[in-house]
Amino acid sequence: MRILERFIYRPNIYSQSPIPFGPFNSSTQKRWKKPANTAQTRLENRTRDLKLDKLMAHLHKLTLILDVYTLMSTRKRGPFVSVQLMSRWNHLIGLNVPIGAFLRKYPHIFEVFTHPITRNICCRFTSKFIGVIQEEESIVDELEHENVRTIKRLLMMSVNGSLHIHALRLVRRELGLPENFRESILRKYDNEFKLVDLEIVALVNRDENLGVAEVEKWREKEYREKWLSEFETKYAFPIDFPTGFRTEGGFREKLRNWQRLPYVKPYEKVEVVRVRTCGGIEKFEKRAVGILHELLSLSVEKMVEVERLAHFRRDLGIEVNIRELLLKHPGIFYISTKGNTQMVFLREAYRKGCLDEPNPIYVVRRKMVDLIFLGSRNTRELRTQKGKEETKQEVQCNENGGDRREGIAPGTSLSFGKTLIQICRLRAIRWNISHPSKLFPDISKINPLSPNAPNVIDYSLENL
Repeated sequence: MRILERFIYRPNIYSQSPIPFGPFNSSTQKRWKKPANTAQTRLENRTRDLKLDKLMAHLHKLTLILDVYTLMSTRKRGPFVSVQLMSRWNHLIGLNVPIGAFLRKYPHIFEVFTHPITRNICCRFTSKFIGVIQEEESIVDELEHENVRTIKRLLMMSVNGSLHIHALRLVRRELGLPENFRESILRKYDNEFKLVDLEIVALVNRDENLGVAEVEKWREKEYREKWLSEFETKYAFPIDFPTGFRTEGGFREKLRNWQRLPYVKPYEKVEVVRVRTCGGIEKFEKRAVGILHELLSLSVEKMVEVERLAHFRRDLGIEVNIRELLLKHPGIFYISTKGNTQMVFLREAYRKGCLDEPNPIYVVRRKMVDLIFLGSRNTRELRTQKGKEETKQEVQCNENGGDRREGIAPGTSLSFGKTLIQICRLRAIRWNISHPSKLFPDISKINPLSPNAPNVIDYSLENL
């Protein structure tokens, strides 16, 4: 009886397979799925660099603030915007928190105040933040010749000596180019660049003096200071693994062989790569690593968004998946996913979350990040500075007989709205009038901020 019970089929309610395992399929082999090894899984399982992730989180906040500045600067009504209107910009800039909490979190950047006439809450940028933005724009204009050399280097790395302008426009801020670089650089230096099409720029003449990659400086330094052989440093890259990186068996030997592998350098002419030959795929991928390394070295902060790098694939001859290639070399590149974006950093350029060799544009942008780091601290200085500015404006108002600020006519008091309301309330009490607006039907139409406002109005309480 027990022998027959073995062949009786009893359905298993916990079984997830459509065909249950039984006596008639006991000889079949049950296969288990292998764990997926894709670029997404490697991205999730990579060794994290906490300092670069923390820096990327603050840079994401800076990007949101700059988007708010762009939207606010396009408005023609004035240098301030109502907070109620700014609440509609959340979906435009990708803000997940209420706009009021975001503005009050950074008092060194945003100044929230009450409008003297409409009495609604408005916001404007502080003079400190606007001064830093103007300083960055002036430095970018001064580095015009450096920007010309940067674009020439990118064109020399391309396959046909040409690039799409929309690709340059996407990485304009990363390369330190001005906003109107098409007119101020490409059209101005017509002896260096040629506009083939509306969206294609080509190089007129190659400059072989610029055809030296930035990694060559490191190789020469390693060869002279560490007395390494030319065989070890001629095609090597600086390797800097993050803290806690685990290596498997044979990893160091493979890395050593890859460092010695020769490849076609970024500024050299591309020959036909025979992929089927010994080491053909490795050489092709190593050239792509060299191109991405040089592109990141030409950027201001040594970092570019991964999705924007994909727009250079066809022009620079990178026929591999860029994200998989970056994840394959964690000692050279690091991808941070903070801020809902994938940003690739050049690891050798950073030390403890800061750029090892800062440039003028990076120094100015670091000032913006420092304002974010401050948060709500040191706000006593802002109050003192605001009090000094108000005292200075009152002194100028008394000396000149009125306020000389933009939009306010001379002879008009700063507290026009408050004084008018007080007069209306006092007269309403004296004459037992229920609504103060019945007293002055014509004065209610006067805008004290308009230049046509009356210069001489007697609002003294003695005439009540």
